[in-house]
Amino acid sequence: MDATALDTALDLLTAVCLVLGSLMSLAAGIGMLRFPDLLSRMHAATKPQVLGLLLLLAAVGLQLRSWVVLPVLLLAWMFQLLTAPVSAHMVGRAGYRTKHLKRETLVLDDLDEVVARAAGGAHDAPAAPGAPDAPDARRS
Repeated sequence: MDATALDTALDLLTAVCLVLGSLMSLAAGIGMLRFPDLLSRMHAATKPQVLGLLLLLAAVGLQLRSWVVLPVLLLAWMFQLLTAPVSAHMVGRAGYRTKHLKRETLVLDDLDEVVARAAGGAHDAPAAPGAPDAPDARRS
């Protein structure tokens, strides 16, 4: 394969990655506007957006064709991969606790029991032996 054919193939692959990444990011934006509740929007904001960014960064790497930019692109994607799920989890829990969700859309509510126990106070849960609030703990 000569250099011209390789350049054409890499340009075509770059274009495919750019289009697919842009479509994934567009799908995330449309999902943020169109989905009915917080949990659905949270899903739309994280899943396709991370994949869209990966495709866009891959397109940048393919187009620049330099090993120097690869660590920067990987670092950018890793930060996104690490922060998007954590932020979505925190937003989801905050939305759940402040009742900013539609309960009728939940199939299974695993947090209901945990939140009910936490709202009941710390006296409902048994204290660990040796803990300051445990019955056998000595205060000085």
